[in-house]
Amino acid sequence: MLEETKIKTVPRVVDNQIFLLNGHVYNTVINDHNNNNGATNYAYENGTEKVQSGNIKMKKIQNSKLNNGNLSNSSSDDDDDENVYEIKPSNDETEILLSGNSTEIDPHIPDHETWYAVALQVFIPFMIAGFGTVGAGLVLDYVQKWRVFKEIPEIYILVPALLGLKGNLEMTLASRLSTQANIGNMDKRKELISMVTGNLVLTQLQAIVVGFLAALVALVMGWIPDGNFSIRHALILCSSSVSTASLASLALGIIMIFVIVSSHYCKINPDNVATPIAASLGDLTTLTILANVCAILLKTMEKHYWLPIIITCLFLIVIPVWIVISYRNNYVRDVLYYGWSPVIAGMLISSAGGLILDFAVVQFRGLAVFQPVINGVGGNLVAVQASRLSTALHRQTKPGIMPAGVKSACPNPLSVYFSSKWDSVTTRVLLIMAIPGHLVFIYFISRMEAGYNFVTVTFTILYLIAALIQVAILLYLAQWFVTFVWKHKRDPDNVCIPYLTAIGDLLGTGLLACAFIILSVFDKNV
Repeated sequence: MLEETKIKTVPRVVDNQIFLLNGHVYNTVINDHNNNNGATNYAYENGTEKVQSGNIKMKKIQNSKLNNGNLSNSSSDDDDDENVYEIKPSNDETEILLSGNSTEIDPHIPDHETWYAVALQVFIPFMIAGFGTVGAGLVLDYVQKWRVFKEIPEIYILVPALLGLKGNLEMTLASRLSTQANIGNMDKRKELISMVTGNLVLTQLQAIVVGFLAALVALVMGWIPDGNFSIRHALILCSSSVSTASLASLALGIIMIFVIVSSHYCKINPDNVATPIAASLGDLTTLTILANVCAILLKTMEKHYWLPIIITCLFLIVIPVWIVISYRNNYVRDVLYYGWSPVIAGMLISSAGGLILDFAVVQFRGLAVFQPVINGVGGNLVAVQASRLSTALHRQTKPGIMPAGVKSACPNPLSVYFSSKWDSVTTRVLLIMAIPGHLVFIYFISRMEAGYNFVTVTFTILYLIAALIQVAILLYLAQWFVTFVWKHKRDPDNVCIPYLTAIGDLLGTGLLACAFIILSVFDKNV
C-alpha cells in the first residue's frame, strides 16, 4: 500500500532541475526517444519512471497526485507552484517524484567545479600533505641509523605496509564519509553519530588485523632470502605492528572525521580536502610511532621478555568486540563483510614495495628520505581522483547501474588526459600539480641536507620523470578501476583506494630505485 507524503527537505539538488536521494533519480514518464546520444533504458514502478541510463528531459509537474497506484497531474495556472512528493512503497524503499523546468540534463557532471576551483581546493591540502610526507622521509632517513633498524631489517618491509594503511583505512574512511556528506546523509545528528562511531570501530578492527598480518608477511619475506628466523624479532615485529596500526588509525580517524564534518558545514567539497589531510599526518605519525615502539620494545625485551606477547594478545582479544559493534552498525556492516580483500591485497602489494626498499636503502644512502615523498604524493593525488569519481557515481545511480556514456572498459588514454569532461580536467590538474609540489619538496629536503646531500639537475630530472610516470599511471588506473568496480555492484569508496595507493607504493618505490640506479651511472657517490 503506497503512501503519499510531502517532502520538506530535498537531500540533493542539481541546478534546481533534478532531485536526487540515495543515488536514485525518479521523474514522470518522459522519454526522449529521438535522443541518439545515449541509451534509453527505463524501469517503470508505480507510475514513476526510474532513470537507469540515457540522457533525460524533465518537465514541470504541478500538484502531482497518486490515484490507485497511477500518477496523475492536475494542471495549474501558476507555473511557480511546484510540488515534490515522496512515495514510500511497502518495501520501505524511498522513491522521488521530481519537479523542474523543461531541460536536458547531462548526468555526468557532479558539480560545476571549474579547474581552478578544484586546483585551489586541492592545492593547499596537497602541499600540507606533501610536507607531511617530507617529514616522514626525514624521520626514516634519521631512524635508519638506529640500532633496531640495523638489527631487525624486516622493519623496512613493514614500513610501506603500515604507511599504506593510510590508504587502506584512513583514505577509504575519508572517501566513504565524503560521499555520505555529499549525498546529504550527514545532516541529521543521530545519523552522524552512528556513522562516526561505526567507522571508527571498523577502522580499529581492520588496523589490528591488517597490522598483525603485515608483520607475518614481513617475517616471511625477511626469512626467504637467507633462511634465518628469530622468535625475538618476530615478537617485536608483531607487537610493534599492531600497536602502531591501532594508535595511528585512531588518531587519524578522529582527525578525518573532524575535517570532513567541518568541510561539509563550510560548504567545501570534502573529496578535495579530506584525503590529502589524511596523508599529511598519516606517514609522519605512523613512522614515528613505529620507530619508537620498535626501539622501546627492543630495549625492554632484555628484561621483560613477556611484554610484546602481552601487547599482541591484548589487541587480538578486542577483535571480537569490534566485530560485534561493527555488525550492529548499518553504515559499516557491508564493509565488515566485503571490505577485507582490498585492505589485505593492498597490504600485500605494499609489502612487495617493502622488499624493494629493503634492498635499495642498503645500496643507495639517499633513497630513504625520498621514498615516503614519492609514494605519498602519488597516493594523495589518486585518492582525490578516486574519491571524486566515486561521489559522482553515487550521485547519479546505484552500484551495478552505469550512467549514460560511462564505460567500464579500459578508457582511451587520450580521453583520460585530454578530453573536455570534468574528470579529464581534474586529471590534468592533479598531474600538473605534481610538478611544482615535488620541486618544492626536493628543495626543502636539500636545504635540510638529508640523505643525498646535494640535489643536482640530473637527479631532479630523473626524480620528476619517475614521479610523473607514477602519477600518470595511477590516474589512468583510477579512471578505469572506479567504473569497473561500480559495474560489478561494489562500492568504490571501499574498494578502489586501497588498491590504488598500494600500487602507487609499489610503482613509486620501484621507479625511485630505477632513478637512483640510472643516477649512479653519472654519480658514483650515490
